Amino acid sequence: MKSSKKLFTGIILLAIFSLTFVVNSTLSARDYYQIKVYTIKDKAQENSVEKYLEEAFLPAMHRVGIKKVGVFKPIADDEAAGTKIFVFIPLKKLSDIEKIESKLAKDSEFQKKGADYINASWEKPPYERIESILIKAFAKMPEFGVPNHKTPASEQIYELRSYQGPTEKMYRKKVEMFNDAGEMEIFKELDFQEVFYGEVISGSEMPNLMYMTTFKDMKSHDEHWDAFRSHPSWEKLKNMEEYKHTVSHINKYLMHPTEYSDI
Repeated sequence: MKSSKKLFTGIILLAIFSLTFVVNSTLSARDYYQIKVYTIKDKAQENSVEKYLEEAFLPAMHRVGIKKVGVFKPIADDEAAGTKIFVFIPLKKLSDIEKIESKLAKDSEFQKKGADYINASWEKPPYERIESILIKAFAKMPEFGVPNHKTPASEQIYELRSYQGPTEKMYRKKVEMFNDAGEMEIFKELDFQEVFYGEVISGSEMPNLMYMTTFKDMKSHDEHWDAFRSHPSWEKLKNMEEYKHTVSHINKYLMHPTEYSDI
């Protein structure tokens, strides 16, 4: 009887340990994101890249299991208008990048629909350059969000920001400011619709973090940021000595989603 009780107790403890491990693993799991930035020089290249993304790339990504891919273009008033196209790709593991490339190479539909782009000549390349930025989601927002705007895509505003730190240590303090000191909580309280927050692990502006918020239109964008800047919690947080000078430069892009964007 004693041995049976010990066995039963052992099974219960093992089950509890396994459940705890699964829960902790789930809680600690954080998305990865790839942002591809196409630099283009004219309308012909813009049309070429967009045709490829809409007809070949996004459908192929859906087939490999990535259902939400964002495609964004700077608004007319942004300095990058007509020169950049941003593609946001959520990933569960970094190794997914290599697997996706392998699957695309074997995807006959992708090869067919993307033929003009894939087989473009050196004399008429479809773009000037592609930058690839790899990002790990913040611990306090481990998965990306999808907004619920009812306005047309042409009115929606997606704001992508990159905060560069003067040193790695000070960059880490800015990440801490978002995650632990409450900066993200202010965004949530004010109903900014966040797409992601993340730590850049490979890119051209390191050390830096990036995040994207979105608004139903420009009026909403301006109203939300006015509310943020005057929020008492932000007034207190930005004046804390430990978080001063943690950002040396900010790059930001105001963009519309394309009509075919999933996000």
